[in-house]
Amino acid sequence: MKKKKVQWFWSWVIGSVILRLILLYFPKNLNLSSRPEVSTPLTSLRRLAEGYWLKQSSVSPYAGSMYHGSPLLLTLLGPLTVTRVEGQPDHLLCSLVFVIADVICAMLIRAAGEKLQVAYSSRLQFLGLHNLSENSELLPSGDFAALVYLWNPFTIVACVGLSTSAIENLMVVLSLYGACSRLTPLAAFGWVMATHLSLYPAILIIPVILLLGYGPDAPPRKLFWQRKNLDVGNSTSSDSCSEEEAKNQLKMAHVFSWRLVVLFLFWTLLWSSYVLVLCGIYVQQYGGLQELFKRTYGFILTIQDLSPNIGVLWYFFAEVFDFFRNFFLIVFHGNILLMIAPLALRLNHRPCFLAFVYILISSMLKSYPSVGDSALYLGLLGLFAYELKDMQFSFFLFSGYVGVSLLSPVMHNLWIWRGTGNANFYFATAIAYACFQIILVVESVSAMLNHDRMLTKLYTAKLQNVKS
Repeated sequence: MKKKKVQWFWSWVIGSVILRLILLYFPKNLNLSSRPEVSTPLTSLRRLAEGYWLKQSSVSPYAGSMYHGSPLLLTLLGPLTVTRVEGQPDHLLCSLVFVIADVICAMLIRAAGEKLQVAYSSRLQFLGLHNLSENSELLPSGDFAALVYLWNPFTIVACVGLSTSAIENLMVVLSLYGACSRLTPLAAFGWVMATHLSLYPAILIIPVILLLGYGPDAPPRKLFWQRKNLDVGNSTSSDSCSEEEAKNQLKMAHVFSWRLVVLFLFWTLLWSSYVLVLCGIYVQQYGGLQELFKRTYGFILTIQDLSPNIGVLWYFFAEVFDFFRNFFLIVFHGNILLMIAPLALRLNHRPCFLAFVYILISSMLKSYPSVGDSALYLGLLGLFAYELKDMQFSFFLFSGYVGVSLLSPVMHNLWIWRGTGNANFYFATAIAYACFQIILVVESVSAMLNHDRMLTKLYTAKLQNVKS
């Protein structure tokens, strides 16, 4: 049975790769690389190719307003943009890089899901909730999440549309996998590179530290305290776990591993210094690191490019008076920061789910969002399929995402090409998209908290039966 499941999983993985390769050979890749939902000023391969051409012409790659990405990404993908294979589609080598990045990202999601499921099942068994433990093992969340990521239309469109978001997603997932596995160098490398590429993953340092300190997601910690008090009060109580295993579970649930956190910070400092040195060498003759920060992170924070995308900020800042621009920049970016602490305090026992929520919020409020951002958090959502099985409005959300995906190109065509509409047509789909993301945040967090309450009620009822 297990072999059949493994064969079934790899068949779907191979199928997703074949589908991507077939779509790559369509004429001009279906023009997806020109879609505002797919390519943004930060993720467009066309802009990257322009920056590389400027670099080859002994001009700063940041001259003008074309390229605003990382010089390391320019070094990696730039040579591939000018390499042509006779009789093959343009940018074929870059496309293959994105396909490989998607597959590796899915495998890391699968491995992280397996670690989360094993840790969660063992802690449920330690609490004596064997039925829940067996039910959670019926659905391999790692396999499910990996396939959701690979077969998500947003992921496929981003890959075929030559968006560099596949590389950014890979770095984010690499950081989370390293934290779940407690591999501090890997977690630090993924976090540093993800932050370097798109800035917003910087907030993921909190869930990464919680993963390293406390370990993977677990039931509320007060349940383990109750178990400890019960063992102290009734030393002869029978338990399916050995005494040594019980001590290990209690230690994992309550003891924060400062050693791993300090190692993570050390490796973060090391990788950050290495990245800054490489970037400094690359842009030394083009203004140095100060110019780099201005053209990349400054471009992100000040929202200089107001070309349409699936976000809401481009329209707002196109309409707002310049006098109020700085104020609203602080307001919108501050919204992300204001939600960090409350969510971390409430969901500190579920750091991986906390990372999913952070990614979803930043994808909704970031300056230049794309479907590649949605592909990442929808893939991570599959890791919590068992805990969120009772989430409300699931069909409504699914229908909403499908509707927005279909209407957005139509409204853009009516506005830009046919001239029978205006910017409000396209902006309406962006507002709807943001509303669906808000509903997803609220409902997923509510469903997870309800799941924790259910665990608390079940364990409290079991304690009362034991005492009686």
